[in-house]
Amino acid sequence: MVPATELSAGGAAPARPDTPERLLRRLEWQVLRRLDGRLQGDYRTLLRGEGVDLRDLREYEPGDDLRHLDWNVTARTDVPHIRTYAEDRELTAWLVLDRSSSMGFGRAARPKRRAATDLLTTLALVLARGGNRVGAVLFGDGVEVTIPPRHGRAQVLAIARALLADPPPSHVPTDLGPVLRAVAGMARHRSLVFVVSDFVTRPGWERSLTLLARRHEVVAVQVVDAAEGDLPDAGLVAIEDAETGQQVLVDTGDPVFRKRLRELTIARQQRLVETVARAGIPLHVVSTDEDLVAALVRMAHLRGRWHR
Repeated sequence: MVPATELSAGGAAPARPDTPERLLRRLEWQVLRRLDGRLQGDYRTLLRGEGVDLRDLREYEPGDDLRHLDWNVTARTDVPHIRTYAEDRELTAWLVLDRSSSMGFGRAARPKRRAATDLLTTLALVLARGGNRVGAVLFGDGVEVTIPPRHGRAQVLAIARALLADPPPSHVPTDLGPVLRAVAGMARHRSLVFVVSDFVTRPGWERSLTLLARRHEVVAVQVVDAAEGDLPDAGLVAIEDAETGQQVLVDTGDPVFRKRLRELTIARQQRLVETVARAGIPLHVVSTDEDLVAALVRMAHLRGRWHR
């Protein structure tokens, strides 16, 4: 993937988004219904990471929930064992979304910002359905919208309305560091914090992520579009920096340019993975052309493995 701050292409404006109520109904029907089946209604790994609330292991008894079978222990002992969990406590969650210009990159029908909106609205629905408090922080040049955590469907609608609203225009490079410090100041008690961005940002944000992850459970989600790292061979093309608006003329058919582009993409992605790992958390990558249910199931599995 090529960072849109280094390479982005113009295109048609994205289709006008859903209303908040239509968005919720669409996601409940197209995503949550399927996600319930894939996760069997158990969202613990997606929301907390498997093992966070694990209390003990014991032998299976008739009537136990088979979803909590520990297959590894069962295979080793030839006796079915059940994982038992401490009583669930109410979660406070923050959904932190990058609305900078580079998040507008992608196909007209589904730019990165639209994919992020669907992802975060689905998470808000899951959290609210579990009786948890959920809030949101939307940022571009800096923090632009703050929605304090509350319960209920009305709160999810308020978050969806903010996510669907057009962000203010900006041609200033994103600076993630101050945003993460602001979130740390808002979240006074230990919270679950989803940071959703393409991570096209000024350098120097790494320590802010590490400090946030020390106090809170942080889930870093990178939204990507395949076209960012695989430009079509279209000859001479004016490429616009989505963050600053600056343009440069490049020959997309030049094999040297295309090779260098791929190298830069791979190197940048590797640096990002290593940076997030140093903060003690995994990086979840979600593509704009990916099925959202598949992406959420993969996130749940990765979080489960990470917390073991």
